[in-house]
Amino acid sequence: MTDAARLRPVACYSRLLSPVNRRRFRRSLLDWFYSVKRDLPWRRTGDPYRIWLSEVMLQQTRVAAAEPYYRRFVERFPTVQDLAAADEQQVLVFWAGLGYYSRARNLHKAAKEIAARGIFPSRYDDIRGLPGVGDYTAAAIASIAFGLPHASVDGNVLRVLSRVSCEAGDIGANATRRTLGLLAQELLDRAQPGDFNQAVMELGATVCLPKEPKCALCPIAKWCEARRQGRQREFPVKLGRKTHLEIHETLLIIERRDSILLWQRPPESSRMAGFFELPEVGQLPQAKVGRELGVVRHTITFHNYTFRVCKASIRIVPDGYRWAHKLELSGKPVSTVLRKALRLA
Repeated sequence: MTDAARLRPVACYSRLLSPVNRRRFRRSLLDWFYSVKRDLPWRRTGDPYRIWLSEVMLQQTRVAAAEPYYRRFVERFPTVQDLAAADEQQVLVFWAGLGYYSRARNLHKAAKEIAARGIFPSRYDDIRGLPGVGDYTAAAIASIAFGLPHASVDGNVLRVLSRVSCEAGDIGANATRRTLGLLAQELLDRAQPGDFNQAVMELGATVCLPKEPKCALCPIAKWCEARRQGRQREFPVKLGRKTHLEIHETLLIIERRDSILLWQRPPESSRMAGFFELPEVGQLPQAKVGRELGVVRHTITFHNYTFRVCKASIRIVPDGYRWAHKLELSGKPVSTVLRKALRLA
């Protein structure tokens, strides 16, 4: 059974399954994209390494936040061979602040594999087999860098297509994502898959917004079932929303002349392995806590952290801690929380 045949019984898809409507849909979306697309550095290159890097950085990260990191990263590691030859600590230094550090480690591992092959893989399955590369990233690289007909489906695309089709299933359910993935593949412009994928993502990022969709500016509004029914704010359907966990800790700034006391997360740590951190008060019960410098707030997925930052002193430094000269910190992987805390000091 073809993808189109699987989708055909769903009435809300029927308007987009005729060949004429699909062509018009694609043309309207691409014409809009070519006229309004943002000028982003990774859109000015056909280098699969840089396209791959941008896609990895944009996972869980807004474009405005990722762009300066991308520029610094490619300046330091201009080719995949340069990245492969680097030490992991160097890679983490240039990634520090972007979060989700497994992305950087997988990027580094994959770069070594590519450098060993001598060429960036150009088949979808080979790209998908690289460390840290999932379906979406593989499809984005395959379509943008190599013109292969694979629909890339991220959160923006899921939102657009859930509204276009009035998909009633929970957007977090695998079955719903598979259905919308089939629709994405059916609508894909196979002559220009890379541009088409970017156009749908651009639409989700700038027009088909989560809370206040700008339907008056949408180039595909005439094909949107949710807008036709006046229900665009009801989609995508989200059941069982996760609640945020509130966590409160106290961090200690212990200084000795121009150095500060830090600890380093072990290589096997499940979070931010290898990064330097300030000690928490519970880690150093023997420390004498002084005045409070302020409060730092930080959010990681569904965890909201609130850190009191206090001056402190200690007579004997226990094992596992080290004095780091403040001028060394720019060359070490340090956490965002540490950077925020030091601003208070």
